[in-house]
Amino acid sequence: MKTNKLAIIPVMLCFFCMGFVDLVGIASNYVKEDLGLSDSVANVFPSLVFFWFLIFSVPTGMLMNKIGRKKTVLLSLLVTVVSLFLPLLGESFAVMLIAFSLLGIGNALMQTSLNPLVSTVMGGGNLASTLTFGQFIKAIASFSAPYLAMWGATQVIPSFGYDWKVLFAIFFVVGACSTLWLAATPIDEAPIEGKPSTFVECIKLLGTPIVLLSFFGIMCHVGIDVGTNTTAPKILIERLGMSLNDAAFATSLYFIFRTIGCLTGSFFLRLLKMRTFFIISVIMMALSMIGMYVGDEAWELYVAIALVGYGNSNVFSMCFATALEAMPQKQNEVSGLMIMGLFGGTIFPLLMGFMSDAMGQGGAVLVMAVGVIYLFTYIKQLNK
Repeated sequence: MKTNKLAIIPVMLCFFCMGFVDLVGIASNYVKEDLGLSDSVANVFPSLVFFWFLIFSVPTGMLMNKIGRKKTVLLSLLVTVVSLFLPLLGESFAVMLIAFSLLGIGNALMQTSLNPLVSTVMGGGNLASTLTFGQFIKAIASFSAPYLAMWGATQVIPSFGYDWKVLFAIFFVVGACSTLWLAATPIDEAPIEGKPSTFVECIKLLGTPIVLLSFFGIMCHVGIDVGTNTTAPKILIERLGMSLNDAAFATSLYFIFRTIGCLTGSFFLRLLKMRTFFIISVIMMALSMIGMYVGDEAWELYVAIALVGYGNSNVFSMCFATALEAMPQKQNEVSGLMIMGLFGGTIFPLLMGFMSDAMGQGGAVLVMAVGVIYLFTYIKQLNK
C-alpha cells in the first residue's frame, strides 16, 4: 500500500479542526453574558458538547469499517463546519444548543477516526511523534480561540462590528478549506479485517477493575479539563472584578501550559517511571485546586491555572496506556471504552454550574477537586 506522504499536511490541518471543540469554554461565557443566563444553564453548552462521546465513539469505529477512515474524517469535518456556520445566522438559545450539539458530534467522530487515519498515512513509521505533533497543532486552535473571541469583541470588523462570534467565522473558513483539501487528497486504505466492537462488548469490560478505574480516571481528566476551560475566566471575574474580555486570557493560559505539558511529557516519561510522573502531575493539580479556591490575587490565580494546565496534560495518555497494557487482547474494545470516558466533560460542568450558583466559583472548584482526589486513588493502579 502506497500513500502520498504529503497527505500528512491536510491530515495535520484536521488536528487544528479537532481543537475547535475547545472554543466551547470561552464561547459559553460570552453566550451567558449575551443571553443573561445563570451558570447552571450556561454550563449546559460544554456538557452538551461532550455528551455525544458517550453515544458516538463506538459506532464511529463500526462506521470506519464500512466506509473507511478518510470518509469518516470527512463526515466529521462536514458536521463541524455546519456547527460553526449556525451561530453566524443568529444567537438564540435554540440555535446555540443545536450548534454546540453538532460541534460535539463532529468532534466525537473526529477524535475516533483521525488518529487511525494518521496511522494509514504514515504506514506505521514515526507514528508516535506524528500524533504528538498533531496534538500540538490541535492545541494551537485551543488557545487561539479565546484571543480570537476577545479580538472580535474589542475591534470593529467589517460585516461584524464588535462581535466575538467572528471566532466562528474564522474557524468556519479553516474547516471548509480543510474539508476540501482532505477530499482532494488521495489516500489508499488497506482493507479492514475483523468485526467492529459493539456496545455490549465494551460494557462487559467494565467488569475488569483496571478498565473501570481507568475509565473513571479519563472521566476525571476530561471533567477537570473542560471545567477549568469554562470556570477559570469566571474566577477572575468574581475575585478580581475583570471584564469577560480581559478574563478570557485565563483560558488561553490554561491551554498554553497544557500544550507545554504535551510537548515535554513524552520526554519526561522516557526519563521517569510513569507512576512517578503521574504522582508529580496529580500533586500539581492538587496545588492548583487549593490556589483556585483560596487565591484572591492575580498571580496566585494565574499560577494555579498554569499548574492544572501542565498537571492535567498527560493524565489521559497515562490512563489510556495503563488500560491498553492491561488487556492487550482487547485493545479495540478498551479503546472505544476509553474514548467514551470523555463523557466526563458532560458531568463535571453540570455539577459545577449548580455548585457555583449556590456558593460562587469556589463551589465549582470543589467539584474539580473531587476528580483530583480520585486521581490520587488511581496511583496504586500504576506499575511501580
